[in-house]
Amino acid sequence: MSDSTKILAEMNERSREVFRRVVESYLSNGDPVGSRTLTREMSEKVSAATIRNVMQDLEYLGLLDSPHISAGRIPTQDGLRMFVDGLLEVGDLENTDRRMMDATLGSNSDDVAAALDRVGAALSGVTQGASLVLAPKHEAPIKHIEFVGLGHDRALVVLVFADGHVENRVFNPPPGQTPSSMREAANFLNALIEGKTLSEVQVFIAEQIAARRQEIDQLSHALVESGLAVWDDDGDTYERLIVRGRANLLNSEAGEEDLERIRTLFDDLERKRDIAEFLELTDEGEGVRIFIGSENKLFSLSGSSLVVSPYMNADRKIVGAVGVIGPTRLNYGRIVPIVDYTAQLVGKLIADRG
Repeated sequence: MSDSTKILAEMNERSREVFRRVVESYLSNGDPVGSRTLTREMSEKVSAATIRNVMQDLEYLGLLDSPHISAGRIPTQDGLRMFVDGLLEVGDLENTDRRMMDATLGSNSDDVAAALDRVGAALSGVTQGASLVLAPKHEAPIKHIEFVGLGHDRALVVLVFADGHVENRVFNPPPGQTPSSMREAANFLNALIEGKTLSEVQVFIAEQIAARRQEIDQLSHALVESGLAVWDDDGDTYERLIVRGRANLLNSEAGEEDLERIRTLFDDLERKRDIAEFLELTDEGEGVRIFIGSENKLFSLSGSSLVVSPYMNADRKIVGAVGVIGPTRLNYGRIVPIVDYTAQLVGKLIADRG
């Protein structure tokens, strides 16, 4: 049981009603609520002094706040959280809202991106908030890839697809990576990525790693058998071949050549392992392609609320999300069913159009 749920469970009926009425009034008009106002609305007849005492207790619990000394109360962030989790009554989706959202998917002639853009615009219009639609990641042949450092633990990968689509994803690069190592990774991938999807490139790199591993094993077998070399951390991801009696190899030109070849293969193997890790992180990275269907194109989450719901593809896998960003006094009871229904619509769109 969370702290807010526990607090709510321990409240008596009077405290719970005072809290609920303060929050509902605030969400409706944004104004602080005073004790005299509540005396006219309470289901039982109580004095303004009694309600003030209840409000003071709720303020002590961190659920209400006073904007000014003589003003009424408004809910705090914690208070809104508790209200949404425990007291919110979610209404049914209104027919007008349903029809407006259904109309966004009326055309089958355009692509998914255009449909999602329309969904975002409609969601913003219906809710009067800033809408957010995270599009599913694109799976098409890639034309170009670029890695850009954003700090010591964040990087951006820019994917340019053959169909002209451009997608940015943020990821956490492996430790120790430098701008030059990321450029090297991008150059290596761009040399072989043409016409391949991200998944196909991952398979190709895995095959390359397996081939290098097998070649190293074959070349090192004779050295290990003769006792001139031994595996350190055999079977580990980053094993090493330790050479014993290096002087003895001078008498064997073939042995020296094999050793040099193994060294070259190890360097290549490590580079491809780094590339494989970059690709894996790229595939898992956060999609940052966002459609905003409101006139205010820039918004801050500071002091705002986000009502968000994931949507799934035909395989019931979560591939994106839709949401509404607005002031903390959103009409949650109305917004929640709209967002939920929109997520279902987008999921059906993605499933129908592959």
